[in-house]
Amino acid sequence: MADIIDEYAAKDAAIEEAISQFDQAYDRLGMCATVQGVYVEPVGSKSYLNARSLRNNLLKSGWRAVYNRLQIDSIASAKDKKLFDQALASPPPLTMENTKATFGDYLIRPRFHILKGLAEAFVDLDPAYKSHSKVRIGVKGLPKRVILSGFGEYTSDWGRKRFEDMVNALAALRNQPAFEWKEWSAIDLANRRGDDAVLDGRNYSSTDRYGKVEEFATVDRGLTIRKFANGNAHVFFDKWALIDINKALAEFYGEVLPDAEADNVKPSASTAVSKDLQFYWTPVEVTEAAIEFAGIPNPAHYSGGRSTMPVKRVLEPSCGDGRILDALRAHGHSAFGIEYHPARASEARGKGHAVLTANFLEHPATPEFDAVVMNPPFYGKHYVKHVEHALRFLKPGGTLVSILPATARYDHGVLSGEWRDLPVASFAEAGTNVPTVMLRVVKKAG
Repeated sequence: MADIIDEYAAKDAAIEEAISQFDQAYDRLGMCATVQGVYVEPVGSKSYLNARSLRNNLLKSGWRAVYNRLQIDSIASAKDKKLFDQALASPPPLTMENTKATFGDYLIRPRFHILKGLAEAFVDLDPAYKSHSKVRIGVKGLPKRVILSGFGEYTSDWGRKRFEDMVNALAALRNQPAFEWKEWSAIDLANRRGDDAVLDGRNYSSTDRYGKVEEFATVDRGLTIRKFANGNAHVFFDKWALIDINKALAEFYGEVLPDAEADNVKPSASTAVSKDLQFYWTPVEVTEAAIEFAGIPNPAHYSGGRSTMPVKRVLEPSCGDGRILDALRAHGHSAFGIEYHPARASEARGKGHAVLTANFLEHPATPEFDAVVMNPPFYGKHYVKHVEHALRFLKPGGTLVSILPATARYDHGVLSGEWRDLPVASFAEAGTNVPTVMLRVVKKAG
């Protein structure tokens, strides 16, 4: 990267001189079209140039050059690529430190980002891909097809873009080339004939308007695309594509949390308690999302200002070291935590929080809180006990928001309320990629 940054710095320093040389060359060119400098009519036009616009273009070019050199396009997820394009509108200075901060993790953990891209591409295609239990290695529950709407030929970009994201995520996993435009030609050609399009390495041929026949080979994606008159398309996976998807998602989601253990298998007494009380701290982005979902005012967004903002009394069960409590206090609310683990409870109290050291499920409930924000243990279906007990601490009309494994919504179905999916790998920095959701329940009055 040093050569790119050095080239950028040298050209950045030479911009004023380059503009001066351009102006002189333009004047000389004009003199070539006159006799003794007598102008009869304009001899050309010169776009207005300034050092600021050129430096802005140079900076963007430098960042894109680094991006291309590191082959980030073959590692980053579709979402991360969009975020990079967004950041390129106003990029930071191009320095070695900034490039390491921006792209370093892709080079250190390329496999993580490839798997994350696959998970992000598939979670919106079918609820099965959001379920931790259904992506375990060897599971037979993954769908053999997905349905994409808005797949009209050249008329709707939405379904086609999702298809490309899915294909490119699978291509990155399999070390295949990215999706190519000629593959759209194969798909559309087959659809116009009323056939299924099959991307399995076979050849397709088409005739242009001049009668020229062009043949091209597809990449073996293991995909069959069946388009319907309503603009929808069904995409079928062959055996090997399905196995690759299954293994990759199982690897990414992992078995860090035991919520995907086989149904109807009773845990041994020696492990049930420790698993039920296991701890994965809540990242800042998840904490803020949960507080917002609970409708707890944030002074930064409250139109009346902090002085007139209603202060909520909020409970965090199983509060760990108090990260949700930190955010609630920063927003100006009164928060109380309960934590079984003495060291974590002590750590939270050391930050000035009111925390009781106790097993939350054994603590008697009093309906005195305006809200509950919680990240309970995920083991099995034990989170149900935590949510049901937490509801007893709410005043009538109070709101509970609980962070839960996606299995709570898509497999178990024992809790009801308003659901909201969390982004893929929301808990990655806490040590798990288990798919997660949030549940909001408002306690009925009376």
